[in-house]
Amino acid sequence: MKLDTQLSGVLHVLIHLAQNTAPMTSEMLAKAMRTNPVVIRRTMAGLRDHGYVQSEKGHGGGWTLSCDLSKVTLRDIHAALGRPSLLAIGHRSEKPGCLIEAAVNSTLEKSFRDAEAVLLARFGAVTLGMLEAEVESRLLKRRGAPHWETDLA
Repeated sequence: MKLDTQLSGVLHVLIHLAQNTAPMTSEMLAKAMRTNPVVIRRTMAGLRDHGYVQSEKGHGGGWTLSCDLSKVTLRDIHAALGRPSLLAIGHRSEKPGCLIEAAVNSTLEKSFRDAEAVLLARFGAVTLGMLEAEVESRLLKRRGAPHWETDLA
């Protein structure tokens, strides 16, 4: 089963940006994320449209945060990504001809909605500032200066 890792990746990138005072290029972020710079640019453009990041072109340019991490929740970022599905399971058939399958779908659908509501509520209770504080706490436990390509990758 293929998992959707976009939210996790975007949160990773946003915390990289929070940890760096200088703008970070798509190439730098792509190296840290082990992906292509085009993927970073495409994703970051969507976040820029929602006001979470900004970009500067030219020498010394790159991506920077343009939001207050204490005010942006994981739910906000999930919404900015287009609200991708949170569950990797679904119905065998969306329009079943069998009464048993229709009953199964109905029962599962309520469970799916309930599970997504719980997860979205949790996402709404966690800010990017809280996530950054978790990173800072982990770095302090290491008692060393962070090196963003290894410690934060």
